[in-house]
Amino acid sequence: MNTTEFDGISHAEGLCDKEFIGKAISYLYRYGQIYIGKKIEPYGIGSGQFPFLMRLYREDGINQESLSDYLKIDKGTTARAIQKLVDEGYVFRQRDEKDRRSYRVFLTEKGKKLEPDMKKIASEWGEILFSSFDDRQRREITNSLEIMFENGLKIM
Repeated sequence: MNTTEFDGISHAEGLCDKEFIGKAISYLYRYGQIYIGKKIEPYGIGSGQFPFLMRLYREDGINQESLSDYLKIDKGTTARAIQKLVDEGYVFRQRDEKDRRSYRVFLTEKGKKLEPDMKKIASEWGEILFSSFDDRQRREITNSLEIMFENGLKIM
């Protein structure tokens, strides 16, 4: 498959930009999940737990519901991902003092020690994606994706 071909149809063959962009984003997401999954497998966690850890590195002790909202992941999936991280000893849950019905999620020492490795994996994936681009192109792509993200948020 060449780099601009999805389901046997290349961008140059007439797949409209909107279709191409959607497919490209979908494929890149899946490739990222596979790459990250392979890299973090030795830690006993899957790619589904990776975004939760990355968010906790920015905001340790976040309310579980807020974590779910931030990542745009349903509460059931969030609960399962957090439980997997609890089982592996990377995080613990604690009742929220202000709202006794909810939980806050905290990194354990074991989870905190993983931070450099997890950030390195995320960085490596980004470098793989941007490896053929110069600085100007990287900025343009990043700016374009930010605009697309903001546009997507408008319908939420």
